Formats: sequence, C-alpha cells, structure tokens
Amino acid sequence: MTGGKGSIFRKGLLGAAAIALAVSSLSGCGTAEAVRRGDIPIENYSAEQIYERGEFELNRRQPSEAAHFFGEVERLYPYSDWAKRSLIMQAYAYHQAKDYENSRASAQRYIDFYPTDDDAAYAQYLLALSYYDQIDEVGRDQGLTFQALQALRVVIERYPNSEFARSAVLKFDLAFDHLASKEMEIGRYYLRHKHYAAAINRFRVVVEDFQTTTHTAEALHRLVEAYLSLGLTDEAQTAGAILGHNFRSTDWYEDSYKLLTGRGLELKAAGDNWLRKVYRQMIKGRWL
Repeated sequence: MTGGKGSIFRKGLLGAAAIALAVSSLSGCGTAEAVRRGDIPIENYSAEQIYERGEFELNRRQPSEAAHFFGEVERLYPYSDWAKRSLIMQAYAYHQAKDYENSRASAQRYIDFYPTDDDAAYAQYLLALSYYDQIDEVGRDQGLTFQALQALRVVIERYPNSEFARSAVLKFDLAFDHLASKEMEIGRYYLRHKHYAAAINRFRVVVEDFQTTTHTAEALHRLVEAYLSLGLTDEAQTAGAILGHNFRSTDWYEDSYKLLTGRGLELKAAGDNWLRKVYRQMIKGRWL
C-alpha cells in the first residue's frame, strides 16, 4: 500500500520501530481493551502514541481496533497533522475490516478536507474500492458496479499521473466487463425460455454499450440465434456479417456461420435495421 510523493505510506508504515514504540507507549501501560474500557484514559496519550497504537493493531490484523484508535486521534486532536494521517489510515483500516460504508465515509472526509494532499488520490482509490470489492456480492443489482465505475473514473481523470491510475483503469475494465456479463446472463435466460424479444434487448445492450468487453462476439451470435428463431433473417445475417468482420477467429463466428449457411443464408449486411447501422460504422473503422 503506497501513496504519492511525501505520503505517509512512504514513511515506514507499520515499521518495526513504530510498532515497538507503540507497544512501549500504550501496551506497556495496559491493553487496548483496558484503554477502551476507560481503565486507562486515552486522553492521557499524545496523538502520536494513539496513532502508533492504531498501526500496532493493524500489524496484528485487528483492523476494527485500528480504526477505533485512528478515530480517537481525529477526535482528540482534530486539527493536528496526526489527525490528517489518522483519517486516511482509518479509511484503510475500515476497508481491511470490510466495513465498506465507514471506509467510504472516512475516505470522502479526507477528500473533502484535504483535496490537494498527496494522499487524496489514495483516498479516492479507497473510495472506489469500497464499491468495487462488493461487486460479486450484489447479484443482479448492479447499483454498486455503476458507483464503482464512477469512482474509478474520478481516479483516472483527476489523478492520471498517480500510481493508482493504472490499477483504476484495470479495475474499471473488469467492472465494465462485469456489467456486460450480467446482461449476457439475463439474455441467455430469456433465450432459453424462448422470450426472444427480451433476449434481443439484452444482447443489443452489450453490442451497443459494452462493445469493448469480451462478451461482444457471443452477444452477436446470440442475436443470430434469436433473430432466426423469430424469422428475421435480415437482422440475423447482419449480426453474422459483423461477427465475420470483427470476430472471424472465434467459435461464435463458426457457430453463426453454420446456422446461417445451413438455412441457405449469407453472412452479409441486409435490410435497414439497427445492426445495419452498426455494420456501416464498423466498415468505416469506428464503433458506436
């Protein structure tokens, strides 16, 4: 985990010296639990000592405890440099604890309070991760995926030279592919149950809106299947022609070729439909 030039993440985060000091300054006087119970008032310690206790808790893989101590720094020393450091560390600790809502809240506060700071890029990246890391948990509700895309785009556009930009681009592409995958999943379901119009609508979304993902070739093949089932041969042939133009080396093209030629049809742009417009734009060397 690293930050920008001068970032606190470049200053030996969780270094042995800091941990040793944390142990001597707080643990030596009592455990974290004792501090939290009030047996040892936390107000007796400096901002640095409390911050180092937070680092110590992170090192022993107790991120919720760490977030508590980082929050105490901000509460007791709200205008100090240690409070600023603690806020970004609290966002990180909450994320490690998979408390994504609180991680997002802490990261957003950091961005609001310190928008030009070295670690603002990392705060924005953490905010995006708080959505991104939940994508697999949301089933067919894609709200968090859209929010992850928006937050990742901010990292890419606002901090293009940061060390987080490249990772944000990779995650953006994966999240984008995830949305296309969900459209395909639903489209296949409709196709299996012979709801051809509904299936076509899903596959069309992939072709028009997610054409840079890995699902476009299959979406075109499924369109061939669905349109042939409805007897709409112009649309089926045009979908096959697009496959032949851009995805000739794929199995999806081979399958569509067999379907169409088996019915005496060619893979060519035919009729005047939305796929014909896609085909014309591709011939000119650009997509939608």
